[in-house]
Amino acid sequence: MNIGAQIKKMRKLKRISLTTLSQDSGVQIATISRIENGKMTGTLQSHFMIAKALGLDIAELYQGMQEDESLPVISEENIEAISAPNEKVSREILARQATNKRMLPCLIKIENKGSTNIEKFHPGSERFIWVLEGALIAHIKDQTIKLTAHTSLYFNATFPHHFENPNSGAVKFLSVLTPVTL
Repeated sequence: MNIGAQIKKMRKLKRISLTTLSQDSGVQIATISRIENGKMTGTLQSHFMIAKALGLDIAELYQGMQEDESLPVISEENIEAISAPNEKVSREILARQATNKRMLPCLIKIENKGSTNIEKFHPGSERFIWVLEGALIAHIKDQTIKLTAHTSLYFNATFPHHFENPNSGAVKFLSVLTPVTL
């Protein structure tokens, strides 16, 4: 939904005419009409004035405007695989159109005695790990942390890090990285 559709929706919900909204906000009727019909977006100042006239704060006016066009990924659907650093590691992206997202959820599987390559992401990057099956050793900067099934780890992903499976069986874990880096 765009700002014009949102203004029109709020105006109609409050049963305020275009003329009344123009008078109460100080924004010309032609401007409001053009905004509502998608011919222009208006200025931030006009949005503030319209919101105030509608009895809303600016956050309420903008609330719900960002559309999420993505559909949920259902477990039976094919999930996109991404290149693995080696034959002992597999990764699957758990979201459609991952590059358009704010976080990157992946399912990572490390076979016995395998490990990921050392990774280091851009400043501001964070990573969350949840071990689903098996045990995992996380090497982060100069720390070594052992994780078992149903334990988690949240850390600054700008530090060099990698994950190792010291066991004879496979380990599976959920990794969520933000912002998205492929």
